[in-house]
Amino acid sequence: MTDTAESAPIAPPRRSLVQSLEVDLRLLGMIGAFVVLCVVFDVFTDGRFLTPRNIFNLTIQTVSVAIMATGMVFVIVTRNIDLSVGSLLATCSAIMAVTQTWVLPDLLGFGFGNPMTWIVTIVVGLVCGTAIGAFQGWLVGYLAIPAFIVTLGGLLVWRNVAWYITDGQTIGPLDDVFRMFGGITGTIGVDASWAMAAVASVAAVAILLMGRRAKIAHGFPVKPIWAELFMALVAIGAIFGFVAVLNAYEIPAAAVRRMFRARGEEVPDGFTAGYGLPISVLLLIGIAIAMTVVARRTRLGRYIFATGGNPDAAELSGINTRLLTVKVFALMGALCAISAVVASARLSFHSNDIGTLDELRVIAAAVIGGTALSGGVGTIYGAILGALIMQSLQSGMAMVGVDAPFQNIVVGTVLVVAVLIDIIYRRRMGMK
Repeated sequence: MTDTAESAPIAPPRRSLVQSLEVDLRLLGMIGAFVVLCVVFDVFTDGRFLTPRNIFNLTIQTVSVAIMATGMVFVIVTRNIDLSVGSLLATCSAIMAVTQTWVLPDLLGFGFGNPMTWIVTIVVGLVCGTAIGAFQGWLVGYLAIPAFIVTLGGLLVWRNVAWYITDGQTIGPLDDVFRMFGGITGTIGVDASWAMAAVASVAAVAILLMGRRAKIAHGFPVKPIWAELFMALVAIGAIFGFVAVLNAYEIPAAAVRRMFRARGEEVPDGFTAGYGLPISVLLLIGIAIAMTVVARRTRLGRYIFATGGNPDAAELSGINTRLLTVKVFALMGALCAISAVVASARLSFHSNDIGTLDELRVIAAAVIGGTALSGGVGTIYGAILGALIMQSLQSGMAMVGVDAPFQNIVVGTVLVVAVLIDIIYRRRMGMK
């Protein structure tokens, strides 16, 4: 007799909701921790933490650290470290401040208001930041000096180079167009923000569809249709929700009156206007997309993660790991220069203490975001979320009234705990 139990088809195992959605558990945990953090601070600040005004300020304060954190992912993935990012930011900021206030007006006759001032300034900053980063990478890659020592020396050197460039002075005010990159005076308005949200939503859905088609074309399993639709709705909701919150932050009435007076007009009765998306946030989004493409779609990205996973095997396979180290540190230097643009533009001037302790915040953001200090593992979106968590933690403690020294104690503790959680997670997942 034939055993009917043995001949019956085996039903596929039932998948949980998380498995069906194919959500990264680490990312889900980070989002959950961020939500809990925001709710707790909102309660302790009597509802002031989650107001549109505070969220707007929180986003523009996060940008400079988040930009550098995307580069720190590549540095740590290749089993290196960069302790000089805060000092390099200060040097680039000093160079750009001196360029637009002293060099261009005196040597080339470029005054404030010249359309070339901000362009030349940023180009000079990018060239200097990239060159310094490449030099440090050359010391690490070709002279085999440990990255910890090279960048620890850079932390001391570039901080004081910035001081000598400016003679210890605060330089400002900066060019008006340049200051728009800080996010306070540079926003795109409500209507343009809604338009950007619509474009971003279409792009998010298109990316999901292209990913699904690519999996089908290569014979890989795909999510159920309902899971794809759910993820698309979550992405669209998150985009429009974020934009709605920023659009809800209204420009103060006095500022609106000044805007209308500058045009020789009177403010209509009941007129209000929102800030919308800051230019600095759009800059961060653009950099995040570019860095993600580099990490996932380019040869450079594959080489970076291959080298971090196994440096010896990568070198034996033909990867020039020494040149790769130079490229990674050069990219880190360029991102420090871009962060210097955002940080100094937000302040409207260059100060000697700009970027102080940013190396702690950047490394912490990358590690909290899931970048393994052992190398080979890291994500761009995780680093940005880590930067947002770090800034939320500091801003929330400041609003509650926690002293600055204790804030740093908490940040340092969070960093150690994050690494411990990462170690435990990898052990349980069977990862190195």
